[in-house]
Amino acid sequence: MLNWKNKTAAAQPSTATPAAARRLLPGNGLAKVASGVLSAYLVGALVVGWYWSLEPERLAVLEVAQQSAEQAGVQRVTGYTTAETLQQVARTLLDKPGGYLSNDLAPPGLWLDNMPNWEYGVLVQVRDLARALRKDFARSQSQSTEDADLARAEPRFNFDNDSWALPASEDEYRAAIRSLERFQMRLADPAQSQAQFHARADNLRNWLTDVETRLGSLSQRLSASVGQLRLNTDNAGALPGSGEEVVKTPWLQIDDVFYEARGQAWALAHFLRAIEVDFADVLAKKNATVSVRQIIRELEAAQEPLWSPMVLNGDGFGILANHSLVMANYISRANAAIIDLRQLLEQG
Repeated sequence: MLNWKNKTAAAQPSTATPAAARRLLPGNGLAKVASGVLSAYLVGALVVGWYWSLEPERLAVLEVAQQSAEQAGVQRVTGYTTAETLQQVARTLLDKPGGYLSNDLAPPGLWLDNMPNWEYGVLVQVRDLARALRKDFARSQSQSTEDADLARAEPRFNFDNDSWALPASEDEYRAAIRSLERFQMRLADPAQSQAQFHARADNLRNWLTDVETRLGSLSQRLSASVGQLRLNTDNAGALPGSGEEVVKTPWLQIDDVFYEARGQAWALAHFLRAIEVDFADVLAKKNATVSVRQIIRELEAAQEPLWSPMVLNGDGFGILANHSLVMANYISRANAAIIDLRQLLEQG
């Protein structure tokens, strides 16, 4: 005989929803789809961001300049290699994987900071060489008229590096490159006499002075990664109470300074290779060719791959490495060699 209580309970419908039924509910299905899409997007953004963060390969300066001259059907005259190298370095900022990232407003470019700092370092050296072209290399003396195309190129390279639109930074930099191309074609055209490039020791010294200032500042900023008690040499004791100060780079800015230094070193190594070609006679006369090559060697050593997933900031002689101090060593050695080079160029 059946228990009437069990029969009554069995007859009543169950209020519990089985697990299989819960999995079929529309809300749960949409949530799982959204979660899967988001996970796939994050993984894809991570891979793309890693690829975009790879630093560009070294350019073959002389070969690129020779190929450019052959394609244009012109002779590679003095100054052609420097102008071509400046263009190629600037194009690398715009055409490398991921393009120009400093003004990105969307992921994964928005999440990256190492490559934008590398780009800024390259841009600093591009601006300095563009100014030297306009101010010194393309003028025979201080009272000479500046080249019109170079006068248009330099301010465009000095446009804000993080402008997204109206105008975008890339548009200004491409316009500057086009101005450099026009100068380069006129320089290589025997029928044109206005475009000039004066490979003189005094012109080269002026540019090297700017380079020396940049590298000296970089070396100090890199060395400040561990914090140092320094004498304040900025005002040479002109202000009271300014004898000593503690200088330390904020923790979140250590990798920014490191990658800016790598960018400047990358660009400067290419420019010095171009200078070695266009100023070959001057350097040989001053016995300075070896000095230029030593500077290039130090700068290229600073481009060795970073095998650590992050920029380490060990304390001096501590257990962990300090990548900023290693970079500061290469930058300081290159800066010291530049000082020696300028002294050689000053000799009669």
